[in-house]
Amino acid sequence: MSVFKHHAKLETNVFLLAVGILLTVITGGLVEIVPLFTIESTIEKVEGVRPYTPLELAGRNIYVREGCYLCHSQMVRPFKDEVERYGHYSLAAESKYDHPFQWGSKRTGPDLARVGSKYTNDWHTRHLVNPRDVVPESVMPGYPHLMRPLSFNDAAAHLKTLRIVNVPYTDDQIANAKADLAEQVKSDASEAFLARYPGARVGDFDGDPSKLTEMDAVVAYLQILGTMVDFTAVKPESIRR
Repeated sequence: MSVFKHHAKLETNVFLLAVGILLTVITGGLVEIVPLFTIESTIEKVEGVRPYTPLELAGRNIYVREGCYLCHSQMVRPFKDEVERYGHYSLAAESKYDHPFQWGSKRTGPDLARVGSKYTNDWHTRHLVNPRDVVPESVMPGYPHLMRPLSFNDAAAHLKTLRIVNVPYTDDQIANAKADLAEQVKSDASEAFLARYPGARVGDFDGDPSKLTEMDAVVAYLQILGTMVDFTAVKPESIRR
């Protein structure tokens, strides 16, 4: 009580005020950080989450380049209204290979954390070329330039760099990175590719199988979002700490 009684002295003395602020920050930091050292991991253990294929990764890079994250978050909050609209709330494990993550807090458009497999490839392509063709009230700009050829010649180097920050790309995945770009857009993708990237969607994505485009990459990325984890096998008590 004596501290509150003489608060004027603390507030009018720059040195005492600075010390008080420092102690407050230190105390708050310890309260937030110390508990993290008492648990095995801050990331849930769930099955199915894998590194992105080279094509999905290229699409993610374009997604970031075009600023899509400025209007679309990728994080379903654990609130009833969000879960009812978008599906199971987001798990930290789903973003463990994202550098940087795309959680976001701004939604001019809907959250995209669970958009994978919700629409067809054709829908996504039409929506990206001219959003009003499928959503008349949309204020989203069109991205017809994504129909240009995809350039990702440094795919292997990109995967190798991500491995430095603990994305578990194997030597086999890195060696086949450039070839796997074209392999994923084949309807009869090789068993070797499917073994490297279980659950990857294959086939033409942009409606033009004659060439590999940025649109192929972006749609491949969108179609994998939220589909890696089988939420029918995830129990709430196993993921909440």
